[in-house]
Amino acid sequence: MDVTSLFISGFAGLFGVAYFIYGKKQQHPVPMLAGAALCVIPYFIGNVWILLGVCAALLIVPFVIRVEL
Repeated sequence: MDVTSLFISGFAGLFGVAYFIYGKKQQHPVPMLAGAALCVIPYFIGNVWILLGVCAALLIVPFVIRVEL
């Protein structure tokens, strides 16, 4: 694991925890699931560019998919 992927993984985990806490407090499943995915996905993707793309997509998902309960 190089420094770039470690840096991206750290920021993904930081945003993942924030999304998860927000989704849990507001009882919105989409940010909560995106946050959990942001915390777990960096362990499984080794390529930096794919990791960056997947993390960027997961950061955008709660703004695109709005589920009102």
